[in-house]
Amino acid sequence: MVNGQTINLVRDKDGQLKVADKNQLRLLRTRLTMVFQHFNLWSHMTVLENVMEAPIQVLGLSKQEARERAVKYLAKVGIDERAQGKYPVHLSGGQQQRVSIARALAMEPEVLLFDEPTSALDPELVGEVLRIMQQLAEEGKTMVVVTHEMGFARHVSTHVISSIRGK
Repeated sequence: MVNGQTINLVRDKDGQLKVADKNQLRLLRTRLTMVFQHFNLWSHMTVLENVMEAPIQVLGLSKQEARERAVKYLAKVGIDERAQGKYPVHLSGGQQQRVSIARALAMEPEVLLFDEPTSALDPELVGEVLRIMQQLAEEGKTMVVVTHEMGFARHVSTHVISSIRGK
């Protein structure tokens, strides 16, 4: 259930769950965004273009609206104007992950999904990403986070579910 709307799931021919209705899937994609452990930024696009793309393609925003939104969320995660014209390869892992978070935030989702957001980072860069996530939690943003950072999870979460060996 997302924002009071039940999402109907069915099994495909391989037994995998999928959203039953394509319109529901489209709506779901506008309400949930994902931050991946390996950033998944488009290498052929600048930082700014990476953050603008989904709001243009999925939400139908104009380039100007998407640019304003991208600049806003890049600033929120500490990516300054000089870095916005760079390509991902020229950024540190921490900067790339912050761009990934800005890209997710630019969709203004109801729920942010994080898949091991700090696992691909050097230890000294983990803190900057965790600080941003803590700020989002303090702002009341709903997040589902898969992490090994259990101290962080306990500190910022209202609910913690632990899995040991998949159970």
